[in-house]
Amino acid sequence: MKYRIIPVTPFQQNCTLLWCEQTKAAAVVDPGGDLDRIKAAVAEEGVKLEKILLTHAHIDHAGGTAALSQELGLKIEGPGKDDEFWIEGLPQQSRMFGFPAVDVFSPDRWLDDGDQVSFGEVTLDVVHCPGHTPGHVIFYHQPTALALVGDVLFQGSIGRTDFPRGDHDTLIRSIKEKLLPLGDEIDFIPGHGPMSTFGHERQTNPFIAGRFG
Repeated sequence: MKYRIIPVTPFQQNCTLLWCEQTKAAAVVDPGGDLDRIKAAVAEEGVKLEKILLTHAHIDHAGGTAALSQELGLKIEGPGKDDEFWIEGLPQQSRMFGFPAVDVFSPDRWLDDGDQVSFGEVTLDVVHCPGHTPGHVIFYHQPTALALVGDVLFQGSIGRTDFPRGDHDTLIRSIKEKLLPLGDEIDFIPGHGPMSTFGHERQTNPFIAGRFG
């Protein structure tokens, strides 16, 4: 599996293009906006976009989903169903944060812990990691030791929990019980900012270092 990070929206959210090297089938994770930039990356890499994957339904991660799905006929998989209220509130979110107007959508498939998603010959494991939002999921590709963690964990920080139905203790539990056990060597793409590894964050992240061994 190959990947390309495409920063989008004024929030510089890490939208990620993933593709299968053998078939050139691709998926886009968290197309929050700037669809021309995303489509340009697809063309530059010479891949065929098949589906949209969502970690959660905040505007900077999901704002471009409806338009991209409608334009290219893409299926939408994710997030977890507990984020449905965030999807329904996308128009309000767009107004609140000064984003272009967006449409509400219905995912073709809600995701939960233990599910898998696939494109081409690539299969990603789905891990439910609530706390930032209740339906937040992450995508893990074991063969390349790569995880896409949305807004659960960042280099040197963790996701906010002051939004509706966010919960700090739940977020810390998700990091401790769902992310870190995947292994210190795992590279992760966060929703914002630079990549890191779980091991580096276990040792240096002030929100979790020293708490989990």
